[in-house]
Amino acid sequence: MYNKLPEFLDRTDAEKLGELKEERVKVNRSAKVVKGGRRFSFSALTVVGNQDGIVGFGFGKAQEIPAAMQKAFKDGRRQLIRVPRVGTTIPHEIEGIYCSSKVRLIPASPGTGIIAGGTVRAVLELAGINDVLTKSYGSTNPTNLVKATIVALGALRTKEEIAELRGVEL
Repeated sequence: MYNKLPEFLDRTDAEKLGELKEERVKVNRSAKVVKGGRRFSFSALTVVGNQDGIVGFGFGKAQEIPAAMQKAFKDGRRQLIRVPRVGTTIPHEIEGIYCSSKVRLIPASPGTGIIAGGTVRAVLELAGINDVLTKSYGSTNPTNLVKATIVALGALRTKEEIAELRGVEL
């Protein structure tokens, strides 16, 4: 179980990535009551990735939806992580926790597809993972689910990385 956001890529690495795709996860409208009535503002949550092992999330707030989306996309480009993959799935089972949201990711055989809810699915698709089973526990707040999924993906390790950490040869 991991509950700490992973280290993000350096700016120099992020600039070399090229084409990043973006998917809107949630747009929230909030109202502030003032003397003349209600004043609305918007917040947007997006997931950014290249569908080849790089993924991140962004959050932006503004007075209008397009401006909030642009801010979220720009924020997402700053918070990218590299995800280790084995073929079309993940190397091992893992859990990620953020606040009261918990996400479990389980590797699946080729052809299974992404068995996940909309929020977790968006992150996994843009990370380039095509075969995985997932289960979420606790809060279903989209922001916390996205962060819990990023925590889990950031904690994944390949066999080679684990062998190097332990000082063992495969």
